[in-house]
Formats: sequence, structure tokens, C-alpha cells
Amino acid sequence: MTTETKIDTGTDELLCVIRDRVAIITLNRPEARNAMSDTLTPALRAMIKTCGENPDVGVLLLTGAGTAFCAGGNVKGMGAHRDKKKLEMSYEEKVADLQERQRLLTGALASVRKPTIAALPGPAVGAGLAIALACDIRIAAQSAFVSTGYLRVALSGDYGIAWLLTRLVGTSRARELMFTAEKVDAARCEAIGLVNRVVPDDKLQAEAFAFAKSMAEGPTLALRYMKDNLDEALQFDFATARDHEAERLVRLTTTADHREAVQAFIDKRKPVFSGN
Repeated sequence: MTTETKIDTGTDELLCVIRDRVAIITLNRPEARNAMSDTLTPALRAMIKTCGENPDVGVLLLTGAGTAFCAGGNVKGMGAHRDKKKLEMSYEEKVADLQERQRLLTGALASVRKPTIAALPGPAVGAGLAIALACDIRIAAQSAFVSTGYLRVALSGDYGIAWLLTRLVGTSRARELMFTAEKVDAARCEAIGLVNRVVPDDKLQAEAFAFAKSMAEGPTLALRYMKDNLDEALQFDFATARDHEAERLVRLTTTADHREAVQAFIDKRKPVFSGN
């Protein structure tokens, strides 16, 4: 039986429901291709934190309303058109402000110890692409595309996009994507490793949810430790990462979920995990 709980995000620009242990977080500014705003973005930061810490949530699924994932920043609000308070800030204050906003968005998203999935119904551009890249898995509709976008507004990138791109597609392709800001269609995204899979437009939400639900039914602590292991593969030498893997695996052998998985295998049935 499917259960669904609506979460109050404080704004109609961001929607959130928890369904079968999957937190579906939807950027809801379809008229602006779900571009970030002074209302949407703080709400998104709050929901990432809230859902990431909620024991009733096993997976975070981020998507966009309409035919876009996220068009990035509000270009019309950049430069001299920014609000008066931002214009009056010193250089140091502006840097600190952006660093903090980045830490609480893509930084927080990458730090969530649960699987995170981005479902792209359409374009993911600039900071919107960085949000998608900060997720563990990306599923794209056939008509979706991505673009780094920054070159078009004479900016260099933010929200960790260069780091994320380099680790996903390698330094050569990352430089190509940043230096050209070209639109990369879903098929090429899959070919170069920017997205994990491409599905028909009309099946995106259903398939992304089914994928998320299957993970949400999994052993919570094992998934958390998998994320730790995978993150450390980018940070540590082989011997250190290997030793940490051993520590986590031995710890998991004492859990109820491990015992349940073994018994389910013996009984030839689907395991039912408790998160313990």
C-alpha cells in the first residue's frame, strides 16, 4: 500500500511529498524553467537538510515541474540588476555569502548519507546542472539536455560545478563543456557519463520513482556506508580506502538488516529491512 505525506516547504515554488520512503522534491517554477530564486533556493536548502535527516526518508528524488529541471540562476537579477543589499556588500562579504549558499545547497546535497537521484525532464543549466551533478544518480528524459551555461554570461562557474564535472567525465571533457557551454543532448550525456540512463519523456517520473523506491526499500546503513566508501575512493589512497571498507563491512555484519538479508536469501524471499 502506497503512503504519501505532503511536506510544507513554505512556498509554492518548491513542492515536497514523501511517498514510500522516497522524498520527491520538485522545483516548481515552470514558467521560468525552474530557475533559482530568492524564494525557491532557500526552500530547497531547507528541504535537503530536512529530508536528509528524516529517518522516514530513504532516498531523495529531485526533479522539476513542467519541461525543465533547472535553468540555473536568475540571469535578469545579475550584475547591476541585483537587489540593493547585494550591491552594497563588500567583495569579501559577497564571497562569504556565496560560499555559504553553496555549502548549504550542493555541499549539503553531496553530504546526504542516503541515495540522491535527479530526474531531468528537460534542461539542467549552470547551477541547475551543478545540483543534478551533486546527486548520486541522474535519470534524463530523451528530450532533456544540459549546458554549463556560464560562458554565455561571462562567469566562471559556482556551486562546485568544475569539481563535479571533472570527477564525472574527466578533465578533458569537463574543460570542453565549461569552455563551450554547448548544449549536450540526453543521448550524449549518457554516452560520456553525465547521466546514468535515458528514458522516454512520458515515463521519466514513473521510472525515476520506481528506481528510487527500490533503493528506499534497501538496507539503510549499508547504503550509507557504500556512499562513504565511494566518496573516500576520490579522497584517499587505495590502502586507506580499503582498510576503511573493511571496518564498515565488519560493523554491518552485526546488524539486524544483515541477518535479515541472509535469512531471506536462505528462504528464497524478498528481505524486509528495518534500518537496524
